[in-house]
This record gives sequence, structure tokens and C-alpha cells, in this order.
Amino acid sequence: MTISAVRTHRVSAPLHTPFVTALRRTTTVDTLVVELVDSDGRSGFGEAPQVWQVTGASVAGAQACVRELLGPQLIGSDPDDLVTRCAEVQRAVVGNEAAKAAVDVALHDLAARRLGVPLVRLLGGTSLRVPTDVTLAAGDAVDLAAAARQRQGDGFGVLKLKVGTDAAGDLDRVRAVRAAVGPSIRIRLDANQGWTPREAVRVIRGIEDAGLDVELVEQPVVRWDLDGLAWVSDRVSVPILADEAVFGVRDLVEVIRRRAADLVNVKLAKCGGLHPARTLLELATAHGLGTVVGSMMESQVGIGAAASLVAAYGTTAVADLDAAWWLAWSPVQGGIRYDGASVVLPDAPGLGISGLTEAKVQHRG
Repeated sequence: MTISAVRTHRVSAPLHTPFVTALRRTTTVDTLVVELVDSDGRSGFGEAPQVWQVTGASVAGAQACVRELLGPQLIGSDPDDLVTRCAEVQRAVVGNEAAKAAVDVALHDLAARRLGVPLVRLLGGTSLRVPTDVTLAAGDAVDLAAAARQRQGDGFGVLKLKVGTDAAGDLDRVRAVRAAVGPSIRIRLDANQGWTPREAVRVIRGIEDAGLDVELVEQPVVRWDLDGLAWVSDRVSVPILADEAVFGVRDLVEVIRRRAADLVNVKLAKCGGLHPARTLLELATAHGLGTVVGSMMESQVGIGAAASLVAAYGTTAVADLDAAWWLAWSPVQGGIRYDGASVVLPDAPGLGISGLTEAKVQHRG
């Protein structure tokens, strides 16, 4: 049994609400869906999201990597030798984590389909429900408070508030959201590298002094400033979560060595797929760091893989897997769905995806 074909599908799916952070504003999910086909005609799917401002990955670049290098390498190989195939993908090219993640996830999906089990079971788990937070896109205090009340009404108990666009007004934004939702809702902040270290300490201490009960603050400073990240962590009580600062194992080792953060956010498109993501979770846990599994703006393909990882491995904080919730329509048939504040995994082989929404994707060989 071999892998007989590697296909790529370019997808641009609209969001029902604009997604705004300190780094970008987007109204679509632009992504590459990779499909591996075995000689029995089964398909496994993976995803490489385009995120210029975070990973530098583009749909065109990921497609070129898969079509010119990763795909030809896989043709004719044994899909059941999953560990070897994933290791070959990681060694094949420098960088290109999103493309590698798409192929890695497609390999896992195909392996689970060939065994007739959900991906979560292949990874060693059994649960088909994963709690998630929901993001409040960056905006003014009035809009954020209104959005927070809406998301609370939708059943979400953990709100991720995007800050970092205006340090001077961020305390008021947090205050407005807390007043809108009351004390029972957990609030976490994501500055997306938007503050200087001094701004971060000033804002976070203001939040602490005001008793606004923030669960954690994600990536307060620019990703390469680990000294600045450690400086902030040492001067505030609210736990600090490293996101853009950690792509792979070497990054995480440096965060651990410098005691620069309290938690790490593991994302498949940053680290290269499920195989390296498991290593990051295990390394963080071994060194006493908290863990979150998050996502870029991805479709049901990438979110299904990330949710399967959480269901199998667990994290110390609620996952950040609301990306596909923002989509106006799904580019795939089947896969995950949302039920209130939970990602529901299908009780079907692999990711449970039966195909793509044909009229809404562009196919490339």
C-alpha cells in the first residue's frame, strides 16, 4: 500500500465578523488544504494557513513547497510507517512550518482512516469534546463590552481579549469587558507583541491593582525579545504565555532556560505539525510550564487536528481553538463542529472529513 497522489486546494473563506489584532485585520481565512491519497483511494487532509505577520507563511509558498518537494518525496511511500514519514517531512526543508504541518496532519489523518478510528484515538485519547475560549477582536471599550456580552450569551466561559493596539487605553478596555460579563467569566489577554516591556508592566500592574482578575497575558512583547519577556514575567503576578516567541524546540528551550514565561502556546502551523507539537507539550510539562494549544485563522481541518491533540494530551489551560467558529461557511464536508464553548470531534475515521466544498475551492495538482 502506498501514497499514490498529493493534491493541493487553495481556499479563501469569508469570516462572519472581521478579526482584528495588534498585528493585522482580516475578513477571510486564506489557507492551503493538502490531500494525500493512498492506492485504495482513501484521503487524508491537512492545512497550511496563510499568516504573513506571524509565521511568514503564504498559500503560494506552502503550495510550492508541497508540490515541488514534500509531495514528490511521499509518492510511492508507505503511509502506515507514520513515524518515518513525519520525520522525513521535518528533515526535507528548512522552515516552511505551515507546509510541513499540513503534510504531517494529512499523514496522521490518512493513518487513522486506514485503521478506521478517529484521529484522537490514533493519538491515544478518547474524548470527542474540547472546551475552547473565544476571541474578542481588538476595538474600543464600548464595542468590546458589547461583543463580550454576546459571547457570554453564546455560552463561552473564557474570553480572549485582543489588546496591544493602544497601551494607554488597554486598561479601560479590560475594565469595560469585566464590567460587562461579571466575575464568573474568565478573561485572558493577547497583546500579539504590541507592547514594549515597560508598557506591558504598566498595563498589567494596573489590571492587578484594579482587581480585574485576568487569567493570563499572551505574548506582551515582540517575539525576539526574550530578555524583555523575562523582565515582564519577573515584575507581574499575572501568568505570562509565550506564543510567537516559540515556534520549535530550540525556542522553547530558551524560554525555559531564561524563565521567560509561565506557559507556552503550541500551534501546529508554527511548529510543523502533530509530531513536533507532542514534543513541545511533553517538554513544557517536564519543565513545569503550563500549556495551551492554539491555532492561526484556520478552517475545520486545522482545528480538528489541534482539538484531537488536546483531547489526547490535555493542556493546563483551556484551548484557543475558536478560529473555525469565525467562518461564514465551511470549506470541507464533515469534520468538527461547535457546540457552545466546545469543539465537537466527529466519531468517524480520521478527521471525519468526506471531501471539500467543491464550488468554493481552487484545485491544484
